[in-house]
Amino acid sequence: MSPGRVRPMGWRRLLLLPIALLASLAVVLLARTIAQTPNLDANWRLDGNGHLQLIATDLPWMRPALGHSLEVIVAPGIAPLVVDGRRVANSTRWIANDEERSAAAEQQRRMARVLEAGTPVLLGFTDRMNARVQPHPRGYTTLGITFWLLCGLGLALELVGAVVVLVRQDVQTLLYAIMAQCQAAQLLLAAVDAVPGMGNISLLGGNEAALRMSLDVVTCAALLNATLLYPTPLPPRRLLSWLSWIAAVVFTTAALAFDLPQAWWWCEALSLSTGLLVVGLLGWSYRITPHPYATVMRRLSIVTTGSLALVTIVVALSDRMPGEVQSLVTAVPVIWTVFFASLLLMSPFLARSQHMMREFAMLAGVSTLATSVDLLFVAVFSFNQFASITTSLFVALGVYAASRQWLLDQMIGARAVTTERLFEHLLRIARKVEEQPERAADWQLELFHAVFQPLVARHEPGFTRTTRWYEGGAGLLVPLAVEPQSDAASSQLDEGDLPEPRLIVLRFAERGKRLFTAEDARLADRIVEQLRRAVAHDRAIEQGRSEERGRIAQDLHDDIGARLLTLMYKAPNAEMEDYVRHTLQDLKTLTRGLAATSHYLSHSAGEWKADIAQRLAPTGCTLEWSFEQDTEIQLNVVQWSGLTRILRELVSNIIAHAKATHASIHGELRDGVLALTVTDNGVGGTPKDWSTGLGLGGIRKRVRMLGGTIAWQQNEPEGVRCDVSVPLAAPSTPSVPSTPTVPLKPPVPAMPSPRAPTAPSTSPGAAAG
Repeated sequence: MSPGRVRPMGWRRLLLLPIALLASLAVVLLARTIAQTPNLDANWRLDGNGHLQLIATDLPWMRPALGHSLEVIVAPGIAPLVVDGRRVANSTRWIANDEERSAAAEQQRRMARVLEAGTPVLLGFTDRMNARVQPHPRGYTTLGITFWLLCGLGLALELVGAVVVLVRQDVQTLLYAIMAQCQAAQLLLAAVDAVPGMGNISLLGGNEAALRMSLDVVTCAALLNATLLYPTPLPPRRLLSWLSWIAAVVFTTAALAFDLPQAWWWCEALSLSTGLLVVGLLGWSYRITPHPYATVMRRLSIVTTGSLALVTIVVALSDRMPGEVQSLVTAVPVIWTVFFASLLLMSPFLARSQHMMREFAMLAGVSTLATSVDLLFVAVFSFNQFASITTSLFVALGVYAASRQWLLDQMIGARAVTTERLFEHLLRIARKVEEQPERAADWQLELFHAVFQPLVARHEPGFTRTTRWYEGGAGLLVPLAVEPQSDAASSQLDEGDLPEPRLIVLRFAERGKRLFTAEDARLADRIVEQLRRAVAHDRAIEQGRSEERGRIAQDLHDDIGARLLTLMYKAPNAEMEDYVRHTLQDLKTLTRGLAATSHYLSHSAGEWKADIAQRLAPTGCTLEWSFEQDTEIQLNVVQWSGLTRILRELVSNIIAHAKATHASIHGELRDGVLALTVTDNGVGGTPKDWSTGLGLGGIRKRVRMLGGTIAWQQNEPEGVRCDVSVPLAAPSTPSVPSTPTVPLKPPVPAMPSPRAPTAPSTSPGAAAG
């Protein structure tokens, strides 16, 4: 058996493998470093006074100290360390006060030296209780589930940022990669902060807080630059771009090299200002070009900025909170970091993201809200811990239950088309496609415009087997269910001369308020399939009707026609012969109309004139006939039959009731509407006093079946006038507003889609949808 040929991989996939290995190696090295740090076999918590209280241990000689607070740690050769429980933390990023942050960092470094001395340490508790303990490496099992979850999320975000750059190399994707890498590093440092213990994990030489602040400021600068470039390049982008990067460089240099005073407040001020500026710029961008990406990202920016403001307030008020809730104060920034990272991770997949990703991002935001509200209740209203937790939990659950669907709809947008409306549109368009197959593309375009309400809708040459979205959900490509082709033209085309296939291009759903999603693509596919079935069903029914009409016409011609012909030759006098001849001519006209599938209006008008003149001649009534039309159209069997019988019945009324000596019939076709005016000089009387019988009732019924109107009125100076208006052809263009297509670039975090059939060439990066 010969070995199979290996398909060569592109250079992007070859480069992605070492990137993934290096990222995974970095996580493993971080976990290994943390696992080797010394730790005491004990569990601690903060009491109401801010002291570190022993709550659990497996060491028998430490159990008498359970419930007591740790005051001091003594190691041989090292100055005693007085422990402040409020300063026990692996990270000082979210400490607002400069002095407190410096003191916490100093205690962190001293705690690390004490536990890394390699000798037993003496723990001094309240009530003069002591315990001697030998520190040992903490190991992988004590890192905690939160550490591994945050590392996994950071690894995923780092890989997504790398994939985006490998797929398309431009400024937008580079900016997204910068944001992704910065926040991936933030998640890894937050994972270290989440490791339980005594706050002795000192990384980066005490510069951990300054580095994390710098990462946030660089993320803000990249986010602002991305907003200035996409979806619409904004005029002040050069000035704001330079200002943002200068601010990021200055802050990073000052924080890392010169210990910037009030660094935390500067960082939060820059972050909140960037958030507000991004919200305003996205609103401006939408007013210039109503791109749905601007609407979606503006909603997310409002939520993110609002939650960051809430976190800032909570951290700023943390010194007013009792010690037992300090662990919650530490958890709030971690939850917000997860929330922001999940939104950043979701942004390349806005149109294709599954419900679980959206639910995850929303739950992270609700968790941030619940925890922040809990801490605010404690700080502002002095609630006890149980009351604050209970109240905030009920508030968060109530908000979540009441606004869950609305929040999900606001994140991506919702399609509001009822099943009844969709069925009505589908049935109406199927009938129009059957009536005018040469304009099938226009009618299908009208259908999808009614369903999705896009700003831009057109059909153009191209082919796709199934519906797909592109440019990150800005546009949707839909195959035609029925190709436009007239029967007369298709019968003359060879196999090699078939018309070029076409597809429907939709852009900016809900008039630019939302992105197209995978659910929209599946809905469009179902609509296409149902439209095909409806048209095929109508055509099958019409074919059956046509065959039945042909059979009836053939029977009439063969049986009744033959008998009338025999009767004409056996007529006893010339008057009877002439009557039978006219009847035979009417029968031939009827059978020819039943057998034909369509009739040209000009030919039908000639037949109507000849038939009416022939019927009026024996009565001594003269005929004045005129007919005008702006274009030639074909009548289907229903239209031809209805109009023929309407005119015959009106002429029959002139003959039988009006006793007129002159009749005038004028027909005019304008913009697809046929107007017929029939007048006479007879004794019709007042139309409103007429009794409705089979004749008048039949005329009204046939006009209604054709979708038209009819009205009678007295004619001056004598006689009656009848006005009939019947729509025979739709307007020249369907009711789809024509909006010029604005060429757009793909969104910053756009991800590549598999190779698909022909797509519209809207921008060089359109394939990145």
